[in-house]
Amino acid sequence: MRLLIVGAGGVGSAAVRILGRRSFFETCVVADYSLPRAQAAVIDDRFTAARIDASSAAAVEELCRAHRITHVLNAVDPRFVMPIFEGAFAAGAHYLDMAMSLSSPHPTAPYAQTGVKLGDEQFAAAATWEAADRLALVGIGVEPGLSDVFARYAADELFSEVHEVGVRDGANLVVDGYDFAPSFSIWTTIEECLNPPVVWERDRGWFTTAPFSEPEVFDFPEGIGPVECVNVEHEEVLLIPRWVDCRRVTFKYGLGDEFIDVLKTLHKLGLDSTRKVRVGGVEVAPRDVVAACLPDPAGLGDRMRGKTCAGTLVTGLDKSGAPRSTYLYHVVDNAWSMAEYGSQAVVWQTAINPVVALELLASGAWEGRGVLGPEALPPKPFLELLTEYGSPWGMQEK
Repeated sequence: MRLLIVGAGGVGSAAVRILGRRSFFETCVVADYSLPRAQAAVIDDRFTAARIDASSAAAVEELCRAHRITHVLNAVDPRFVMPIFEGAFAAGAHYLDMAMSLSSPHPTAPYAQTGVKLGDEQFAAAATWEAADRLALVGIGVEPGLSDVFARYAADELFSEVHEVGVRDGANLVVDGYDFAPSFSIWTTIEECLNPPVVWERDRGWFTTAPFSEPEVFDFPEGIGPVECVNVEHEEVLLIPRWVDCRRVTFKYGLGDEFIDVLKTLHKLGLDSTRKVRVGGVEVAPRDVVAACLPDPAGLGDRMRGKTCAGTLVTGLDKSGAPRSTYLYHVVDNAWSMAEYGSQAVVWQTAINPVVALELLASGAWEGRGVLGPEALPPKPFLELLTEYGSPWGMQEK
């Protein structure tokens, strides 16, 4: 296995640190638009730094061919999914990402009907990937990713009938010294939180609601406690129903009132827009300005305190036919991830899952062709290897 990681930010550099302790790959090229940032991520002689323009499929293909890459891991924000996806295919490589191709709202009924859905562009190429005997494993971060593995595991091992799969994400993280400092890419967070959230129901298919709809208080484990969660657009809702037999799928995120107010204000002012505006003699996208004004999430670990929890609440009937509601979850304490890996909790929790997936692909425990989500593959090998990495998961009956 010869790897290319596109992106040496928080998640990409955390993936390198995790890979550094494993031996299943031959070499890994770490590429970024900033060569110094790629060079800073390199930790031993199995890793090589390179510069790349992630917006160019031809540049991705060229770098893959130059280093005989077998697997490409996309660790940049989702606006670059398609050129990296297409460049990997053109080079004959397999592909993994943690966020799928972007959506666009329905032109006349954005809060009732879907327009272009997350991942639609990638799934449109599924037959081509399958015919070429190559795998695009999409949405293999933590959410989506581990949350989807949890859904598959619950359906296979815990339930005779699944009624609802509800992904629930919450944290009690605090960043000292900042009034507002998101723990993950603000560009991606704006995209997720201000787009119309998607819900799936067996009788209706995919449909949308208003942003921040259906608030509920969810009690997270391991001391995090109650957090209000709201509907947010997320890939799990587009992935899970394709492979898991259930009645309903939702995704809710614990944002908090202050975060929601900030996002609403950005939207009112047009600062969430990706359409460039002229300022003096320069054209710039307002969302890029917002991202540039905020601290880099990858550098916040030393100021961050608390835990983050990603998990999947599954309700239905257990193997004996009795009602059951089980939350399968993964918690990371920022103090632990910083001490152990030098990466803050949110980016580390995202990065470990594609590394586990790559090792399963290298060993043959996972295999597939076409465009697949994590729930299309057997969950037990993944959860066993995740635990072997020193990052166990848990279950809580609700």
